[in-house]
Amino acid sequence: MRIRTLAVVGTGLIGTSVALAASGRGVCVYLADRDESAVRTAAVLGAGRPGPPPHPVDLAVLAVPPSQIAPVLAREQARGLALSYTDVASVKVRPQREILAGAPDPAAYVGGHPMAGRERSGPLAARAELFQGRPWVLTPTRLTTKPAFDRALGLVALCGAVPRVMRARAHDDAVALTSHAPHLLASLMAARLSEGPVAAARLAGQGLRDVTRIARGDSRLWGDIVESNAAAVAGVLTRLQEELAAVLAALSDLAEPNGGLAPEARGKSRHTLVDLLERGIAGVGELGDERAVP
Repeated sequence: MRIRTLAVVGTGLIGTSVALAASGRGVCVYLADRDESAVRTAAVLGAGRPGPPPHPVDLAVLAVPPSQIAPVLAREQARGLALSYTDVASVKVRPQREILAGAPDPAAYVGGHPMAGRERSGPLAARAELFQGRPWVLTPTRLTTKPAFDRALGLVALCGAVPRVMRARAHDDAVALTSHAPHLLASLMAARLSEGPVAAARLAGQGLRDVTRIARGDSRLWGDIVESNAAAVAGVLTRLQEELAAVLAALSDLAEPNGGLAPEARGKSRHTLVDLLERGIAGVGELGDERAVP
């Protein structure tokens, strides 16, 4: 379905990138944010015009943290902002549950999550091409109407992304493994730099920079994301904790002097480490060539 008018509520990295992509395709975009300076910046970048539209737009995009999707949707639906609504939050179960329980018109809503981002935040980090060729998950509910779903598909097409339809729970379980838990692990590793030897950071190579790059993300936003998907993230980290315990036990054994550990036990501990490294190589292979995404 063709989108002629669009409202973007939340002019951070993702919201402004959506607005830039849509306005670049000739869509009339209206911008809103609690932070007036963010709206002004997005407008100066060419993302759209600040202020409410004179009439309901075809589609409103809610680019706010997961915990705010349901209350913002309720507010904007009460105001009659749009014919249909979607969001770009990286958690889907919690917003969907809250919307089905209390939104004025849950049938006009379809959950969405573009699988793209940057470690930088704010409208100045936005890019119109951010979603080009990237997966964009849609999670319609049992009440979502066909016009609402078709408008969300239209937005995905405007942004040059590839639509993927999933159930909300399957989506949240997947991103807990591929995004949310890795962000916490990157933060844990990066935090060690401020607590370790003074000279350690000066010796860091590209490997550590790659591991910790995403730890630069907005702490308040990521706190909201992880809290909203806490159960799924905890499940991933619990399994990692179990594997880490095995690795620690192996390292403790290998740290013993050669005469202090039986050869069989040393061999078993060495196998534990090598097995982990080999499974890691196999896991990276599952990601395929980064240049070929999706």
